[in-house]
Amino acid sequence: MKELGVQSENPSDGAIYDVKQLGIPKTLLLGIQHTFAMFGATVLVPILTGLSISTTLLMAGLGTLLFHLITKGKVPAFLGSSFAFLGGYAAVKAMDFGEGVNALPYACGGVFIAGLVYVVVAALVKLFGAKKVMKFFPPVVTGPIIIAIGLILAPSAINNCKTDWLLAIIAIAIVIVCNIWGKGMVKIIPIMLGVVGTYVIAIILAKCGHGTIDYATIKNAAWIGLPLKSSEFMKFDISAIVAVVPIALATMMEHIGDISAIGATTGKNYIADPGLHRTLLGDGLATSLSAAFGGPANTTYGENTGVLALTRVYDPVVMRIAALFAVILSFSPKFAAVIQVIPSAIIGGVSLILYGMISSIGVRNVVENAVDFTKSRNLIIAAVILVTSLGIEYQSVSNEAGESVIASGITFNVAGVAITLSGLAIAAIAGILLNAILPGKDYEFKE
Repeated sequence: MKELGVQSENPSDGAIYDVKQLGIPKTLLLGIQHTFAMFGATVLVPILTGLSISTTLLMAGLGTLLFHLITKGKVPAFLGSSFAFLGGYAAVKAMDFGEGVNALPYACGGVFIAGLVYVVVAALVKLFGAKKVMKFFPPVVTGPIIIAIGLILAPSAINNCKTDWLLAIIAIAIVIVCNIWGKGMVKIIPIMLGVVGTYVIAIILAKCGHGTIDYATIKNAAWIGLPLKSSEFMKFDISAIVAVVPIALATMMEHIGDISAIGATTGKNYIADPGLHRTLLGDGLATSLSAAFGGPANTTYGENTGVLALTRVYDPVVMRIAALFAVILSFSPKFAAVIQVIPSAIIGGVSLILYGMISSIGVRNVVENAVDFTKSRNLIIAAVILVTSLGIEYQSVSNEAGESVIASGITFNVAGVAITLSGLAIAAIAGILLNAILPGKDYEFKE
């Protein structure tokens, strides 16, 4: 079988691995586009949990830069807010820390320890080698997981689109036209053009009586503000740690799926170089850094992988530029507000394409690695992963405003503490176990 996620690096296929050929202005635009791609989902986590948006943006930027430092600048990944820990935050907020005590810092303490779990696993991978670990993650497991990642995100895109289908369709149309028929730079930055172009149209339509733009939020936001507050820094409680840390076992599996997706997109094997131990270490330390200062857990972002697939610009430099823009935005509540009030239908329109691209990458991962679906074992593994990840019963958690938010997962009690595992995490565990148990393995990871 073909090596996981590896293709020939063929310049004739239109892919760009070095943005120096584009020049500084175009490279900056590419970085801004990735900032647009990550922004909506990254700020949604603090909106749902009550964490600081400014701190979240700062830690997304710094976490991404730290990840690139640890991975030798080789992996084109952006680290944004992780949705996997929403159940953990909800569980900790339900605990009694005393009257008037903010529970979020204790949740952040649990996330900090969860990040250190990554560090331990990274050390084990380094000690025993990626090959022994990756035998549990063949394409028949990672491919369906990648497909599921995109499909799980799909309802979020559709729900945003439903708020204003006209704007969503306009955004989709601009992205498609720019990417298919655009020339030069227009073809490379379709997401940014889709967001900005539709935003301008939304402003015009609002003046004509169609929809509204929340100008008050922009007007009331300060131009400059410090993103960190000592009152939001992490605190430790054993119950909060027990509630949050197990989620790391699930998110590490998602991490491997994301890194495989990026590798399948760019045609490079990042599991081998710079190494799974480095990507896990970078993700874990970025999560612990963010949690220490009151930010959410970080994770490699599928939205940005979708942009990679769409633009075919694979140089990690553009991700580092996006990270720098995120850091700058964290010090400007005014500008962050301008982005934050983008109608959700616009975000839904571009997300509909990006999430679909992620699932398509999973299909490509399965096809290019020649997974044999005439074998019952492979069919069973893929079937269980897809159905479990998408079919786990939905449940409600509450955000900071007391509003009901739908999250996928199953909750169970450990030592009296409720722990929630996402449908994707359960699917990944099931797929890994089935692959390990069922006879007829036909894949060998090549470092």
